[in-house]
Amino acid sequence: MYKIISIAFFILFIINIGFSQNDTKVPLPRPAQITWQNAELAVVFHYDLHVFDGKKYQQSNNWITPIPDYNIFNPVNLNTDQWVKAAKDAGARVAIFTASHETGFSLYQSDVNPYCLKAVKWQDGKGDIVRDFVASCRKYGVLPGLYIGIRFNSFFGVNSHKVNGGGEFAENRQKYYNKMVEGMVQELFSRYGDLSVVWFDGGASGPDEGGPDILPIFEKYQPGCLFYNNTQRSDMRWGGSESGTVPYPCWGNFPFYSLTASDSIKRALPENNFALLKTGNSNGQYYMPAFSDAPLRSYNGHHDWFWNPHSEDGILPLPNLVEMYYNSVGHNSTLILGLTPDATGLMPEADVKRLQEFGKEIERRFDQPVASTSGSGNRITLKLEHKQKINQLVLMEQIEQGELVRKCNIEGKTTKGWQSIFEGSSIGHKFIHRFEEIDVSAVRLNILESKGEPQILDFSVYQVGNK
Repeated sequence: MYKIISIAFFILFIINIGFSQNDTKVPLPRPAQITWQNAELAVVFHYDLHVFDGKKYQQSNNWITPIPDYNIFNPVNLNTDQWVKAAKDAGARVAIFTASHETGFSLYQSDVNPYCLKAVKWQDGKGDIVRDFVASCRKYGVLPGLYIGIRFNSFFGVNSHKVNGGGEFAENRQKYYNKMVEGMVQELFSRYGDLSVVWFDGGASGPDEGGPDILPIFEKYQPGCLFYNNTQRSDMRWGGSESGTVPYPCWGNFPFYSLTASDSIKRALPENNFALLKTGNSNGQYYMPAFSDAPLRSYNGHHDWFWNPHSEDGILPLPNLVEMYYNSVGHNSTLILGLTPDATGLMPEADVKRLQEFGKEIERRFDQPVASTSGSGNRITLKLEHKQKINQLVLMEQIEQGELVRKCNIEGKTTKGWQSIFEGSSIGHKFIHRFEEIDVSAVRLNILESKGEPQILDFSVYQVGNK
């Protein structure tokens, strides 16, 4: 009898362990998502025909108004090396280029879209900026990505993925447009080598919504790339604003596999000022990290994704950029800065200078920690060589195992004993915390709740002074 009871208890114990393990399952990132989050800072270069018209950029008008003369495109000093070096100096590890945007004009040699660089007089119709851009990225060790704008096309009369008109006329035009887009995607994915990210602005619709069938093309030619996004798949998510920031906490987990999978999801995401996009969901079953995007020229009332004449006063001051970094990278999000090459084909010198200053300031703040450690388990103690003032810390999880930490606190050992520095929840890829200067001989991280054994890749403390 006792044997039978013991066996029964043992079986129940094993079952309970199984249930416990199932309960602790968390979504795991794809390798491309890990590369993306490790990049931390990315840039996107916006370029299109209206850079050359001498007018202030007006998006809503550009969606619906074709450019009268595409031969205004004439970047006489085009130098993508200069672009990418400026991004590298800022600390960017990924650079994205607008292969096409809302005019529909393709900035490469397309065989399927006649509205491309083959059509212009510049470089005798032989220019290919995508080619030049990717080569510059490889030269400077920056991962290349492409932005493909198919949601709007003022030349072909496409608005929110749909062609103008009705009946058989619209049906035939839609089929033509979808086939052309699929051809463009195949060209861009097959000609330029491995890409790190592809960004379909506003999504890419999908065959279920009468749009092009691009996912199979992507999976064939760019299986190691980050895909953003269509109704079938989203590997990352917009962080809910164009401020370059997300709130804390910002989880990498998300409850939907795509941002545009259904009309109900599309309606739900804007609710409460895009709250779900900004924070994610700790219990979400899909791994979909947030990105925080903002133009470098987003100061003094500016919000310039494209170059505008006489808008240097819109360049963000260095302190503003640093704050943006803390509230994006420091909140488990990749920061994307929008950069604006001008009509000559160069990044303006004022922008280049600010990017250099930004890169140097981030280096100054983070290159020399007072002390660092790593480890696993519910308590990790970081001992300092001697009592020292600190005012900043960095925590990083080993996200290959997923985001495990759900609740934690941090304490510093002072002459009065252990004192609280922070109480919070998410760590994720990276969490940065600033606090009033405190004199300590040790700092400890206490994991109070997690979905499995915590794996801390980095636990560092700093003493950062004002410049």
